[in-house]
Amino acid sequence: MSSIEYDNNDLTEKVATEEIEDEVYPKNVYIMRSNNQLRELHTLLRDRTTCRSDFKFYADRLIRLTVEAALDQLPYIPCEIITPTGHSFDGLRHQKGTLCVSLMRSGEAMEKGIRECCRSIRIGKILINEGQVIYAKLPADVQRRHILVAYPVVTTGSTVLAGLEVLLKEYQCRESNIILVTLFSTPEGIKQTCERYPNIKIVVSEINKIPPNHFGQKYFGTD
Repeated sequence: MSSIEYDNNDLTEKVATEEIEDEVYPKNVYIMRSNNQLRELHTLLRDRTTCRSDFKFYADRLIRLTVEAALDQLPYIPCEIITPTGHSFDGLRHQKGTLCVSLMRSGEAMEKGIRECCRSIRIGKILINEGQVIYAKLPADVQRRHILVAYPVVTTGSTVLAGLEVLLKEYQCRESNIILVTLFSTPEGIKQTCERYPNIKIVVSEINKIPPNHFGQKYFGTD
């Protein structure tokens, strides 16, 4: 029988993944169901031999999948339409008024995927540096909207918490109207966010103790 050899990084990654699978998270955390396609994307984005052009291509694919999972958490309203053959169909329409808020700069990597799924969505921006809010530009009616907060990798959760604080305290947004859309998160990042803001929904493609923290640098070519 042949044996499988792992280097130290492989072993750490394998153990970390197994431990995460045993974690129990609140109901407001939506972890995408793992499948071969998702696992391949997670692998390619971690592989140090993946060139930047390939990295960006695979990252955009994962972003699109994660955004589509997040859109399923938005409100929809029933509607009746008439088909080209004259038949009626009871369907659903997305409730208009959703806003995307990207936490700069890494969050800007997700804007393309969000626009591909929501053609006319407005995008606001918040810039945070070392926990301090440097810049925020949001629509005047932001407090009435459902909000997708885009940030690809959550480690400690400090950047996300600072951005959420701006929305909730300065702009008087409702927690229940906010969905954090992230590709990767550590267990600590998820728990910190849930403890501070338990009514915010979180959609994430993977929770792992070792997230790809190089994501933003590799995506924008600044590594």
